[in-house]
Amino acid sequence: MADLKFSFAETFLCSAFAACFAEFCTIPLDTAKVRLQLQKKTVGDEVNLPKYRGLMGTMVTIAKEEGLSALWKGIIAGLHRQCIYGGLRIGLYEPVKTLLVGSDYVGDIPLYQKILAALLTGALAIAVANPTDLVKVRLQAEGKFPTGVARRYYGTLDAYYTIVRQEGLGALWTGLGPNIARNAIVNAAELASYDQVKQTILNIPGFSDNVLTHLLAGLGAGFFAVCIGSPIDVVKSRMMGDSGYKNTIDCFIKTLKNEGFFAFYKGFLPNFTRLGSWNALMFLTLEQAKKVFRGELYYD
Repeated sequence: MADLKFSFAETFLCSAFAACFAEFCTIPLDTAKVRLQLQKKTVGDEVNLPKYRGLMGTMVTIAKEEGLSALWKGIIAGLHRQCIYGGLRIGLYEPVKTLLVGSDYVGDIPLYQKILAALLTGALAIAVANPTDLVKVRLQAEGKFPTGVARRYYGTLDAYYTIVRQEGLGALWTGLGPNIARNAIVNAAELASYDQVKQTILNIPGFSDNVLTHLLAGLGAGFFAVCIGSPIDVVKSRMMGDSGYKNTIDCFIKTLKNEGFFAFYKGFLPNFTRLGSWNALMFLTLEQAKKVFRGELYYD
């Protein structure tokens, strides 16, 4: 089968579909990650144990106290985010790579050019999608409310409306700085590493462009993304979930001072489980969606 080029619209549709499918399957892990990241350590408190302990423990606690459906809190905003962010970051990746190296370039594109392309597309995509990310984190952060206490938000659309009404339109871009930094870096780690790992695997005798290759490359992409992006992800989640921080630096310093360096790797296991499985699912689905497009659009 020929290696056919895809238009931006085709890649956008395939990417958005793949990202939404992966999001729906893995959002319980993301909800557990957000709760772990937002859980603060009280200075001098050595008696009270943290409410959430570990990936499975957090998921069990949420399901037990709030119901199984609470693990999918923020799913609508999450799907909004993936339609915009997932579609743009991957849809623009190939055109930006081509722009950087030139349309007449022949051979394997250098790794640093792949990284630069992914940094640019990740930053641009999340700048557009930040409101959806904010609403998703706010909804995921809400636990079980005591009897008589009103909820802050009664659904995704109400969250958008309430945030704008109470905090102003600009509040939808709260945490944009760390979010751009986090998503540009994570996108570079994901797309560039997937691209590079896949290319390396295909150069090994016996391997071909199949499901196993996509799976291994996707898991590798998730691992690199978590190792590099976890500290920024914690700061982003805290700024979006708690309005008590003045800015990114304030959040970083307070977290480091009160909880230590390893607080930036809170939820590392659920984050890797989430991103590893998310990337594996997303890239597998994306590759298959592209094959469907090839078959339906270009072949009898």
